[in-house]
Amino acid sequence: MAFVRLLIPCLVISTDVAYSCQNTEDFVGASSPGDIIIGGLFAVHNEMLHPEEHPIKPVIQNCASFEIQVFLQTLAMIHAIEMINNSTLLHGVTLGYEIYDSCAEVTKAMASALRFLSKFNSSKDIVEFKCNYSDYIPRIKAVIGASYSEVSMAVSRLLALQLIPQVSPASSAEILSDKIRFPSFLRTIPSDFYQTRAMVRLICESGWNWIGVIATDDDNGRLALESFGVQALGNNVCIAFKEMLPAYPSDNTFNAKVNQAIEKIVKESRVNVIVVFMRQFHVLKLFNKAIEKNVNKIWIASDNWSTAVKISTIPNIKELGIVVGFGFKSGNISTFHDFLRTLRERPTENNKFLHEYIMLLSVCAHLEYHDFQMCISNQSQENLTQIGENEHQIWKEDFLIANIEPGFIHSTILAVHAIAHAIKGQCNQRNCTDPSAFTPWELLEELKKVTVLDDDKEIEFDSKGDMSTNYDVLLWKEIDGYMEITTMAEYNTKKDCFIFKDEEKKKEFMDLKKVSSVCSQHCRPGQMKKVTESPHTCCYECVHCPENHYSNQTDMDYCSPCKNKTYWAPVNSATCYRKTVHFLGWTDWFAIFLLLLSAFGIVLVLTISVIFTKNVNTPAVKASGGLTVSYIILFSHLLIFLSTAFFIGEPIEFKCKTRQAIFGISFTLCISCILVKSLKILLAFSFDPNIQNFLKCVYKPIPIVVTCTGIQVIICTFWLIFMTPFVKPNFSIPRAIILECNEGSIVAFGIMLGYIAVLAFICFIFAFKGRKLPENYNEAKFITFGMLIYFIAWIVFIPVYATTFGKYLPAVEIIVVLISNYGILCCTFLPKCYIIICKQETNTKSAFLKMIYTYSSKSASSVAVSQISLDSKSSGSQATVSDSCKSEKTSANGNGHFQVPELRLIKGKVPPKSTARMLSRKRLSSI
Repeated sequence: MAFVRLLIPCLVISTDVAYSCQNTEDFVGASSPGDIIIGGLFAVHNEMLHPEEHPIKPVIQNCASFEIQVFLQTLAMIHAIEMINNSTLLHGVTLGYEIYDSCAEVTKAMASALRFLSKFNSSKDIVEFKCNYSDYIPRIKAVIGASYSEVSMAVSRLLALQLIPQVSPASSAEILSDKIRFPSFLRTIPSDFYQTRAMVRLICESGWNWIGVIATDDDNGRLALESFGVQALGNNVCIAFKEMLPAYPSDNTFNAKVNQAIEKIVKESRVNVIVVFMRQFHVLKLFNKAIEKNVNKIWIASDNWSTAVKISTIPNIKELGIVVGFGFKSGNISTFHDFLRTLRERPTENNKFLHEYIMLLSVCAHLEYHDFQMCISNQSQENLTQIGENEHQIWKEDFLIANIEPGFIHSTILAVHAIAHAIKGQCNQRNCTDPSAFTPWELLEELKKVTVLDDDKEIEFDSKGDMSTNYDVLLWKEIDGYMEITTMAEYNTKKDCFIFKDEEKKKEFMDLKKVSSVCSQHCRPGQMKKVTESPHTCCYECVHCPENHYSNQTDMDYCSPCKNKTYWAPVNSATCYRKTVHFLGWTDWFAIFLLLLSAFGIVLVLTISVIFTKNVNTPAVKASGGLTVSYIILFSHLLIFLSTAFFIGEPIEFKCKTRQAIFGISFTLCISCILVKSLKILLAFSFDPNIQNFLKCVYKPIPIVVTCTGIQVIICTFWLIFMTPFVKPNFSIPRAIILECNEGSIVAFGIMLGYIAVLAFICFIFAFKGRKLPENYNEAKFITFGMLIYFIAWIVFIPVYATTFGKYLPAVEIIVVLISNYGILCCTFLPKCYIIICKQETNTKSAFLKMIYTYSSKSASSVAVSQISLDSKSSGSQATVSDSCKSEKTSANGNGHFQVPELRLIKGKVPPKSTARMLSRKRLSSI
């Protein structure tokens, strides 16, 4: 029914040409005389009618679709000029105006610009061609407008010829900031650079990255789309699709393009955010179609339509979803409200826009609010004079106030005030009642420096001719069944941030995050994005971070490696963890077990020491080399057992440097003493004269022990000085750090162990030679066993040590040290302890002499045979053997050094058996 009511006036009033342009004065939409004339260029109608006849003639056509919002801008310009004229700002100089309708068409606007360029006070509107316009006085001093960037670009090209200042309150295309191409263009709003940056900031903070864009296919739409695309690319926001609608509704493809855009929106189900850079007429068409298709999205509105009341009052507009827009920052426009309330009392002779509006009110008065608004917008410039008698009978008091777009009104008023202040600067020392007092280009230079007070804040044009004011972030919200355009936040263009008035507004902003508009789901911390075959970087797969890598934010492009080797991270980790430091600690069960073994060894050493001390004068103790040698060997064993403690606990420099040295020197001292014992036993029980003489020469107990131990001391000293062991963390285990001692030099470590092995081998050979001892005196045999245990333990140690890693590596060496130490200790001392404790009857001097007698009886014949073989050799050989050690002492002190009687054999004679037996007994008894 509403549609029928809307259609009736359209049928009554024809669409033939009305208000046709018969002369240039008819071309003016609104005018007022004054000393200085300011031009105005506004798209009061958003469509110019195109003739269907052919050929097309160069005739300025009439326009259709009356735009309430732009009409209000013309009224704002008139109101601002009147306020200035009524003030003392210009001191008696009055401002006049000529306002033209561009009809959102470049050709119509260019015609107006030509009139602006015509010479002042000429009987005809003639634009003179001159090489120098420095002294040229055009019809107007400055221009306010145009409404659309595409029109402003074209007009600015013409006005730049005479450098007539053009101040636009609405054209926001970024290209207009280029002062090389548009030297006389200024504006009281920010450029699209800031608007598109604000849009991208909103998109990023809301967690969206997959959006669609719809724009008008004109200079303004394309440039806005280009600026938005650059900003989006720099912030990882992907544009899923771009749809361009024809700039002019008369285009035959317009409806098809609208349908195509809606189909694209429906098809891209993952796109829930649509950015719209379009004129209000285009948005109306798009939204009406979207409501039919039940499209529900988030719509981000550009400044062109973010405050358009005629769009917000579309029936069922709430079904479209959420509309978030960016509008120019508004100021106090209360005086303009008062101006509108007295508008019906103003004459309409010099304001054709006002006259048309009053007639449209009468035509559409019977309709409801939205239909009334649409009726006004859908009318052409027609012959409305037939209802002129009713023009004062209809007036909707608050209709204009309800349709105010505050940002545009404020920027228009601001443009007038900026020009007025620039005129004031030019008129300080000139008589500006004479229009030739200054030229437009002089006014332009003054305008660039002007400062305007706006709500107690000074603002000025920057180097690009823009006023960098802030944006209002608008939210279309349903209140009491009506869609209200509310301010949700303020966008600061300088700081690139949103400012909220209160927590409630901030919550409204944060609620936008509840809507998802992404190509791929967000990758959680611990994951990274893996780009798929899609050309968009926003389309990806989420893969887990590999081991020792992490990501601690959402949608990371890569996983960061853990900072250093002391941290680790499992697969799919959002953080790195400090590695656990491992070493063979005191509380480790295996360490405790080894320490108990070492402690038992220490107790055993002390026990043996006590036993030997109490039985110092018994043959068993004397046969072990005496108390001094036994103490030295036992002390060595004690040090070896104590050295195992240096392999346990947290490795430090002192432990690493001393543990191997203590072990090596102690073991060398032990083996050296056992070597002396082996030599002594061999000397006591060997009846071969050649071996006897050799052993008598080399057997020097103290020098042997000191020399052998001293060599090991030198080895360890060089090792500690030049290739000292040090603490080294081992990172071979993924989640742990093995703190261990690096030996500094494997070669030095090998030399130390090898030297001990050489001494042990010599000791083994000597002990093996004396293995056939009396049944009750088998120390050489046990020394042989002890050395065999040592060799077996260390031979096994080498491959095990080379293939073992981790905190139990020191335990391997401790085990080997304990095995070899226990083997030698037990084989050396336990048999004697067994005799001392369990077989005391054999540990007497008489029993010992009896054993010697029995053994010497068996060995007498072998001694005799040896002597005969010696006699068969040449005398020179005898002399050499007998003289080689003639300086040797034949007896030892009472501390266990035995006596070896010097044999004085007479050449050519064999000693009798009794003599051999006597020598044998004497040597054995000296042990």
